Amino acid sequence: MIELLAPAGNREKLETAINFGADAVYLAGKAFGLRAFCDNFTDSELVDAVKFCHARGKKAYVTLNIYAYDDDFPAITEYARFLNEIGVDAVIVSDAGIIACLREKVPDLAIHLSTQANATNGEAAKFWAKQGVERIVLAREVSLNNIKRIRNALPPNVELEAFVHGAMCVAYSGRCLLSGVTTGRSGNRGECAQSCRWEYAIMEKTREGEYFPVSEDGRGTYILNSKDLNMLAHIKELVEAGVTSFKIEGRAKTAYYLATVTNAYRRAIDLYLKSPENFAVPESLLCEPYKTSHRKFNTGFYFGAAEQYCESAKPTQTYEMCALVKSSGGAEAVIEQRNRFKEGDELEILSPSASFGKVFRVSEMFSESGERVSDAKLVQQSLVIKTPFPLFAGDILRKKS
Repeated sequence: MIELLAPAGNREKLETAINFGADAVYLAGKAFGLRAFCDNFTDSELVDAVKFCHARGKKAYVTLNIYAYDDDFPAITEYARFLNEIGVDAVIVSDAGIIACLREKVPDLAIHLSTQANATNGEAAKFWAKQGVERIVLAREVSLNNIKRIRNALPPNVELEAFVHGAMCVAYSGRCLLSGVTTGRSGNRGECAQSCRWEYAIMEKTREGEYFPVSEDGRGTYILNSKDLNMLAHIKELVEAGVTSFKIEGRAKTAYYLATVTNAYRRAIDLYLKSPENFAVPESLLCEPYKTSHRKFNTGFYFGAAEQYCESAKPTQTYEMCALVKSSGGAEAVIEQRNRFKEGDELEILSPSASFGKVFRVSEMFSESGERVSDAKLVQQSLVIKTPFPLFAGDILRKKS
């Protein structure tokens, strides 16, 4: 069974991920995760989030993947007991001390090993399995051949999870000190300032104030900036290597990004499951990741050494989200404006339904009070729009940038 695992930085993104086809989500409470500056979830919100997922037959994994100090353990133990009581399906952990603590004090709580633990070989994988780890999130530096060897070294009940899409880190599996040095915010404690995305220059010691951009040509380069991972075209290779869970990066990304990428991978995985022998991702799906914010794509380390460095920190996209569908009935839908659009514009439907990819021209729009609106320029304005295709709550309307 293949699992599509999507990030949930807040409740809106959790609902988006589930709506667009995720089998499971990973999320964080207000402490002990590596995305401290996402909205994240309070304890009561975590309770509701787990109930929301389980009511739909989905799973919820909570990150507990900081590198801990001794003072952290009383609170970590209490938090883990809470997560176990509310039915969290697993916690994602990188610190060996936390794993030992949980095995002793919360033995019923399932543990997934974080990519931050850098599992790159079969011997390491077997070691972690003996510590009670039920799933290993592979280091991002492993190749498909490495994964096959790791899979063969493990008992069948231990699963493998791998990142398939999203931002890559210049540091080894994310274990970076740069943010801590430049800002005092440790990436290993959930406070990364993304210092690697900044533009850098060098200065010769005797020429104070004379800064020289680090460049390979006239435009320069960002020596610490990584390309984004995109394995949408390689579902089959990942499955055959032994990957069980396909993980999308991006708890800090937008709901539009999450909907676009989750929808694309859901559809690609379903096509694979329908016909593994004749599987090929159609061009219409391969184009999807380009329609939301991204840097240049690569395939990471899966096929060998990664061409990782990207010459720009600025993301690009070919489409922008215009509206979120709130409700629909017949030929009309109630939408919430997100970016400006006008009557006469062509909008494309992003949906888990059969309306996905359909395009229509905006003919008529009305405000909630019934007034005609020709230019949707008020942020989050509720509008009634005519549509020739079925729309459903949670669908997204977008247009070319």
